[in-house]
Amino acid sequence: MPRTFSVSDSIRIGVSPATAYRQVSDPALMGSWSPENLGATLRGERREGAYAGMTFDGHNKRGPFRWTTRCTVTAAEPNRLFRFRVHAIGLRRPLLPGPIATWEYRFEAAGNETLVTETWTDDRRSWPDPVAHAFDRLATRGHTFADFQRRNIRTTLRNLKSALEAGPSAG
Repeated sequence: MPRTFSVSDSIRIGVSPATAYRQVSDPALMGSWSPENLGATLRGERREGAYAGMTFDGHNKRGPFRWTTRCTVTAAEPNRLFRFRVHAIGLRRPLLPGPIATWEYRFEAAGNETLVTETWTDDRRSWPDPVAHAFDRLATRGHTFADFQRRNIRTTLRNLKSALEAGPSAG
């Protein structure tokens, strides 16, 4: 069975694209919405807002297992697009380099709302399908990463919607 290399989902949120972008493009905040991510630590140069080339370490958990990823922002177009690639992984520090995944968030004005689309892309293209399937089922307790991420994306988007629509910066 061939792998699915990309999955995405969208949700309408009752805030402006600027508000949605500002929140999502701050990697330290992702832990507020994601079922797996605990937030991030920015590395290197600090600036106001996200920028292409910005790096951060993402802190993650799945059940009792915790790990850290190294990520680099590849697109930061205010109010429109935020994208980063995950290119190293490790338990406490991301020591094992290699293409892992790309995450993308698009923001489109939709009347008084914003359509937010989250996309996960599997960057492990050099892995043979049988090896990837075996690893995925072990790491996700029986699922492919595409199926697993599809559920995570849905949860993240619902949590993001609830938080932004309830928050003081809504609108």
